[in-house]
Amino acid sequence: MDLMSPNAAAAGGAVTADPPFLVALDRAIYLLDRDLAPTQKVRAFVKGRAILSELAGERGDQAVEDLVRAGRLTSLEGIGKSIEAVVAGAYGGPTDYLDKLEASTVIEVGPGAELRRALKGDCHSHSTWSDGGAELRTMALAARDLGHEYLVATDHSARLTVARGLSPERLARQIAEIEKLNEELSPFRVLTGMEVDILDDGRLDLPDDFLARLDVVIGSVHHRIHQDPDEMTKRLVRAVANPHVDILGHCTNRKVLGNKRRPSRFDADYVFAACARFDTAVEINCRPEREDPPEELLELALEWDCRISIDSDAHAPGQLEWVNYGCDKAALAGVEPDRILNTRSADDLLDLLAGAA
Repeated sequence: MDLMSPNAAAAGGAVTADPPFLVALDRAIYLLDRDLAPTQKVRAFVKGRAILSELAGERGDQAVEDLVRAGRLTSLEGIGKSIEAVVAGAYGGPTDYLDKLEASTVIEVGPGAELRRALKGDCHSHSTWSDGGAELRTMALAARDLGHEYLVATDHSARLTVARGLSPERLARQIAEIEKLNEELSPFRVLTGMEVDILDDGRLDLPDDFLARLDVVIGSVHHRIHQDPDEMTKRLVRAVANPHVDILGHCTNRKVLGNKRRPSRFDADYVFAACARFDTAVEINCRPEREDPPEELLELALEWDCRISIDSDAHAPGQLEWVNYGCDKAALAGVEPDRILNTRSADDLLDLLAGAA
């Protein structure tokens, strides 16, 4: 098995190899995220990684290998059998656990294979700047490894406090980090962005002068999702009419897995007509628990000649592969590549959005 660490590339092009246990655990966490594994399971692996990393930092990498070979890894509090199996596989033991994860979590592309090949970037992602599980650099490297040319950083705005949304001040600091990342990772690019909350009356949770600084802005509803349908319609229309909003995110806010949630109700004809009028794309949100919009609304958006953005809404590196789901959905609906925002190069995307503003 060829395991590659997302931290393998160091500044200046030099390559530094992470210890085998970190490479194996990073891959396991990636695959669990790809599979939308239960949060507690992912957290257990993340905690185990931290425990072993701390041990290696104090006593050297050999200390971890010595515990593996002595069969005593689970003597450490917080290290269970699954973590032991992954780490043991990194030191010559059976790799069954990781092999099964690789096989069982793979996301095959079906009818959307051509669209998947056409995608050049992902316009919706989250990092530890808000409620994501990985640093922005790690997300960018994972996107690059998938063949993308760019990733748009769209962490939440301040209104979503549960997600540690970004204030204007924190957003400015993130933009500075992105500038440094682009120097390091060129020609791969991280584009600036935000998933900005649509407030009750359709105003946006960030001043226009800050929105104007961003490459891509997604407008999404995250509270009062079951507002009166007439009020929700007005709310969405006002938001998509804002010249700084480029994409309408997960338009129905439904959840179809886990803690299921009924969709928001609104006049979809009116909302999609506004999206078409103001050239605001409708997002195909690829998260498996969302699958938003439903097929009938996607067809309606296409009837109104709306642009489409196929977005992973990834909160962890493994979730970036969820665009495969969206490509299949788009293909089945007959979406043509030139209608999709992120089939464009970064420069072409920015030129298009600048013209729409």
